[in-house]
Amino acid sequence: MHPVLVTIVKRLLLGVVTLFVVSAIIFSSISLLPGDFGEAVLGQAATEDTVAAFRKELGLDKPAPARYLDWVKAVAKGDLGTSFSGRSASGQDRSRSVAEMIAPRLKNTLFLASVTALIAVPLALFLGLTAALYRNSWYDRSVNVTTLTTISMPEFFVAYVLILIFASLWKVFPSLATVDIDMAMGERLNRIALPAITLTLVIVAHMMRMTRAAIINLLASPYIEMARLKGASRSEVILKHALPNAWAPIATVIAFNLAYLVVGVVVVEVVFVYPGIGQLMVDSVSSRDIPVVQACALIFAGTYILLNLIADVIGIVTNPRLLHPR
Repeated sequence: MHPVLVTIVKRLLLGVVTLFVVSAIIFSSISLLPGDFGEAVLGQAATEDTVAAFRKELGLDKPAPARYLDWVKAVAKGDLGTSFSGRSASGQDRSRSVAEMIAPRLKNTLFLASVTALIAVPLALFLGLTAALYRNSWYDRSVNVTTLTTISMPEFFVAYVLILIFASLWKVFPSLATVDIDMAMGERLNRIALPAITLTLVIVAHMMRMTRAAIINLLASPYIEMARLKGASRSEVILKHALPNAWAPIATVIAFNLAYLVVGVVVVEVVFVYPGIGQLMVDSVSSRDIPVVQACALIFAGTYILLNLIADVIGIVTNPRLLHPR
């Protein structure tokens, strides 16, 4: 079997083991959340017998290990469970499947992440390459200062500053990113403009600085000196000789930031009231909707693992020396 395929299989198996461990951590963490769903629905006036019967109906009376195994078996079959949100103290059951609740929210989050990635990744690569090309110039210093400023600010602060400037002082974009499936693409892009700009400002700094550092590190290599002695221009040296060997670290940091676009949008979605999976997870934690919280957290973990696998494969394909570490 080809060494790259062997490495991919190993990474996949490691990813499955990691996902299993993460699922146990997710389940344990959610079990430690204060409060009880039965009491939250029935209220403090409910008797212990009523609460116990309600918990039994939901399966919350089982020991934690048994509930965890039931959950893992169901997820392995593609069943994320049923939401608690439709249950009521009167016995009415209007609950929906978790997959049904998550699907439209996940599409919204992926749409926001895709728009941001289409802007942030090319911009970060361009800024990183040009900053390395004109190292120690006023342009390089300006880009570094700007990216250091944005990277040091928390997402919610950047979001509120953008809302103040572009939604309050100058009403260019709406402050709330409420979207629906029937909305036209132009209006949809207009609604998510501020969340996309916020995420772009946050992640561009990481990718740009890693690209710049990787290129500058390779510029000191002997084969780069040979290319210069042969008369190659500065742009040819970077694009044809340095960049192909810098894809491994660049791909890794891009994968991490793309994972952040799906996982780290929770704060941004809450600030802009964007109907994504992050907002759904926050609402579910507040209402103690355990199946939805578990499913959202598992999707976030799976996204990280998958994108890290893709980064490893890209790094190995672009730099085969990684297959034979010393």
